[in-house]
Amino acid sequence: MLDTFPRPDAAEATVRVGAAQFFSGTDVEANAALCVEYLRTAAAAGVRLVVFPENSNRLRDYRDREQCWELSEDLDGSFVRTLREACAEFGMYAVVGVDIRGEQSPDVHIASILIGPDGEILHVHHKTVFWDYEYTLFVPGTKPLEVVDTPLGRIGLLMCADGIVPDVPRVLGQLGAQLFCNSLNSRGPDELRVHVPLRAIESHVWHVAANTVGGPADGWPWMGGSQIVTPTGESLVCAGEEREGLVWADIDITVSDDKHVEGLGDIFELRRPDLYGDLMVDHGDLPVAAMLGPVDPDMAPKPLDVATLQVSWFHNREWTVTRALAQIEYAARRGATLGVLPEFFCFRPGEPATDPAEAARISETVLTRLQSAAAEHRIWLVAHLVETDPSADAPLYYSTAYLIDDTGTIALRYRKTHLDEVDATWATAGADIPVAHTRIGAIGLMIGNEVWVPEVMRLLTLRGAELVAHPTSWDRIEAAEMAATERTEENRVHLVSVTRLDSPARIGSQIVRADAFMPGQPIALMRYPSAQWTRHGFEEQLLQSLDLRESHSKMMGYHLDPVGSRQPGLYGPLLTERTLESVR
Repeated sequence: MLDTFPRPDAAEATVRVGAAQFFSGTDVEANAALCVEYLRTAAAAGVRLVVFPENSNRLRDYRDREQCWELSEDLDGSFVRTLREACAEFGMYAVVGVDIRGEQSPDVHIASILIGPDGEILHVHHKTVFWDYEYTLFVPGTKPLEVVDTPLGRIGLLMCADGIVPDVPRVLGQLGAQLFCNSLNSRGPDELRVHVPLRAIESHVWHVAANTVGGPADGWPWMGGSQIVTPTGESLVCAGEEREGLVWADIDITVSDDKHVEGLGDIFELRRPDLYGDLMVDHGDLPVAAMLGPVDPDMAPKPLDVATLQVSWFHNREWTVTRALAQIEYAARRGATLGVLPEFFCFRPGEPATDPAEAARISETVLTRLQSAAAEHRIWLVAHLVETDPSADAPLYYSTAYLIDDTGTIALRYRKTHLDEVDATWATAGADIPVAHTRIGAIGLMIGNEVWVPEVMRLLTLRGAELVAHPTSWDRIEAAEMAATERTEENRVHLVSVTRLDSPARIGSQIVRADAFMPGQPIALMRYPSAQWTRHGFEEQLLQSLDLRESHSKMMGYHLDPVGSRQPGLYGPLLTERTLESVR
């Protein structure tokens, strides 16, 4: 009997969508019959579209590529034909993961097939990024990414590891997807907790994810967690992580057309495609080329002791700056090489926007004092302040992060490039996303809510960053627990995020490590980087020793490099301006 979990008290909505999770064995006919039964149950409940897991056709117990070819499906084979007939019978859409033979043996593609209510195949997506062992059996897809316009809405297909990196879902969002349909075969708990909700948030789209669940008792289980997620990352309904079942929810698909996110503004207008050219450049022509794959075993460790200087506005300006200077001295005495201060640490929340000229004047004085402290205590610092350009005809103000070296010299100046709706009222956007290649390491800077824009840290990674310093004021807890964690997971670069004491999310600073893969590592640890935190609201200092050598180990397993596996030729839409009108 099928377990079903409808969302209780579902509101009136445009369309009812569902996700099925199960464990596909070696009996292809039985797997097809189970899918049909799920469709029958869903149809009786008024569900219009059901998403099924990856490789719903068959368990992958193949010994080699030749056997994989022999036991995989054809588009006109019995498994696909059975589901097409069922969709036609019930008048339903289905998205089903099927391992499909390529044009020649032994090439097999991991495919997601969108079937319409008349039984016709509307689109076939070939998975472009694989999870580890899949590289030994399958051929990555190279077809252009597409969004399919249907009476239900605009649907974008992705599959499992396509979503543990940002590129495929960002392209689909840019192409106008209102709904992501994601077929997974994942043993990682990070899909449910991070990847699926975050990819919905980043592009403000609905996300229906269906994963395999269970498996042999003596192995690491497939994690289930099939769910339907709103454009703001809320899970409407989830099938859990332990048993097979079908979930559904009613959604208003047009909600995803409103790209305005509180605090950020329009997330399409926030983008800076004029700066994204390196996303299309072959890896061999970028600094990251020397960092791809496993780390060179002869590379020496590159230790860097980093301190989070968690201090921000308290009582008055002088008190705040004095406390910051004390934190700097204390960090240096503890042996820190680099200290990072929070977003606009010496200002009240929102103060720079009310009087940017005065904020720039104050910032100039504070910057001088920070430079003196860096030189006195022989420590590198990152500080976020307001900058003015005296050479401009009219006053220009920038939201600027500075990297100050241990002689007090400015080693890097990053002007925030992605301005939110408040920034845009007073600041001028920066024109570059640079990396400073210094004697302590290759360091990039990111400011505040840019953590929600995956292209920022992706570009810093491609430009050779070993560590990204991130002055911030967390706007919601997911910024730390999802977005910042993901930025390290998808790029394998250390991320040091230091937040204000009064951050709206009420969560402390965070250091996420680019943990190097080790043979025998449990799957959850292969995928999910480790992190350390401070407490919210306390003037606290976390000192951690990071090995920058780990940022040269891009492997997430024996075969998967989440940076080196990129296919720049597929990402052209990321360089285009996107408006709702352009996709209607």
